[in-house]
Amino acid sequence: MDQPTPSTTTVIPLQTGALTPQQISLMLTHLPVDVTFVDANDEVQFYSEGKERVFERTPDVIGRTVLGCHPPHSVLQVNRILEDFRAGNRDSAEFWIQMKDDTPEGRFIHIRFFAVRDSGGQFQGTLEVVQDATAIRKLQGERRLLDEGE
Repeated sequence: MDQPTPSTTTVIPLQTGALTPQQISLMLTHLPVDVTFVDANDEVQFYSEGKERVFERTPDVIGRTVLGCHPPHSVLQVNRILEDFRAGNRDSAEFWIQMKDDTPEGRFIHIRFFAVRDSGGQFQGTLEVVQDATAIRKLQGERRLLDEGE
């Protein structure tokens, strides 16, 4: 696919600075987290496609209700979070789980939901951020500079 020339590239003005759609897409793809945006009608509008997704997503979830993307045992909690966001009773919710997989200790998964509000405080949707925090959880002490050879 041909890259657009700089003179024809659309730049989206943001709160601080401006980016092209390609730059936004690349940033979201390279974040070490899975990002999903659900609109004010609880429909999935976007998910990032990073290298190591924690929870699988397929293009058919776009436009579907987010409740249909969660296992049945968590639907009531997800719905409660969305209702609380919509009512202004909370701005975030977080969970962490120990997932069993083919590694000896499994993976430690951190899941966060954030209410997305416009400048007037109106609910515009929900941002879900999921991260495999297994390696982060094992960090100890401090590291201020790169080690030799890195």
